[in-house]
Amino acid sequence: MKNDFLTYQAQTGKHPLSIEIKSAKGSYVYDIKGKEYLDFIAGVSANTLGHQPQSVITAVKKQLDQYMHVMVYGEFIQQAQVELSKFIGTHLPEPLNCTYLTNSGTEATEGALKLAKRVTGRYEIIAANNGYHGNTQGAMSVCGREVQNRAYRPLIPGVQFINFNLQSDLLRITKSTAAVILETIQGGAGFILPKKDYLKKVKNRCDEVGALLILDEIQSGIGRTGKFFGFQNYDVLPDIIIAGKGLGGGMPIGAFISSRSNMSVFMDNPKLGHITTFGGHPVIASAALATLKTLFDSNLMEEVLLKEKLFRKLLVHDLICEIRGKGLMLALVFKDASLANTLILEAKKKGLLLFWLLFETRAVRITPPLTISNKEIEKGCKIILSILNNI
Repeated sequence: MKNDFLTYQAQTGKHPLSIEIKSAKGSYVYDIKGKEYLDFIAGVSANTLGHQPQSVITAVKKQLDQYMHVMVYGEFIQQAQVELSKFIGTHLPEPLNCTYLTNSGTEATEGALKLAKRVTGRYEIIAANNGYHGNTQGAMSVCGREVQNRAYRPLIPGVQFINFNLQSDLLRITKSTAAVILETIQGGAGFILPKKDYLKKVKNRCDEVGALLILDEIQSGIGRTGKFFGFQNYDVLPDIIIAGKGLGGGMPIGAFISSRSNMSVFMDNPKLGHITTFGGHPVIASAALATLKTLFDSNLMEEVLLKEKLFRKLLVHDLICEIRGKGLMLALVFKDASLANTLILEAKKKGLLLFWLLFETRAVRITPPLTISNKEIEKGCKIILSILNNI
């Protein structure tokens, strides 16, 4: 199978991890030889409730028995779509009450950018250096990492970049700006938290000049920081939220969320202002709704910060320069990339799944399922420390 994988399936890197998967359950992934791997990646923050969560499986099977795709988005009234959108809208502060469902986070980024242009009548977008919002050409245009973008230029014009957490850059947000798009917590850059009311000050500046604030919650949303969405930790109310990854509980989905009045611009001039065939697919929407109901009907979000404390307590080592992030969105930062690479590859051998961050080569991602137990955290940290002790 590995030969076929490398021959027939397009690759994104020269050295994939190449574990041949047989099954997965809870916090573990199993290969075809029966070896178990404790999963500290969770599908890059996607498997919110771990692998094969029963509530999600039940919802998916129930929807499969009723119907799958029946019509393009927004034409037929489909219960799963409506209930998911209502759940999101009723668990967010006003006026974030209207949801557009997409197939992925990057598609949600595209929709959010289009929405901001229509609402404001402007086209300039301001994004952050080292930000990441997806990999379609529109989303890439607001990703502030030239090494990723240069092979695909020209991209969308009218995009300017500022430095995350640098408040003096906020004066570059002007009356020509349609929107500022930022990750609530910068992901690929190394899990960088906003500091000194940065997001609140960005929002204030946007309000001053009539621009919109788009917060990308693809990684930081769906309970990963201990709140439904990460922005709720920072006393700020964005105009548009982008969601994805963990929303589907392991199934592919994205969404952008704003006010009903903002979303109404897609209905006219031109009509069908943003369209998708499979966005909000009823099977996927059912999985997402079950994920959110499980999240809110449990203590998982309250436990996230306690689990973060346990990670920080256990992962103390001379080779770890710092632990960045919040909740179960953590990054171990080392003095150089070679240490990070060694840890990830040695951990794989010892049955622990760790992963890289997109831009910060010195960092190692720790984003386990929110359902991970304290015992599993202790087990994984013990493996990490044993590897570091032998470097």
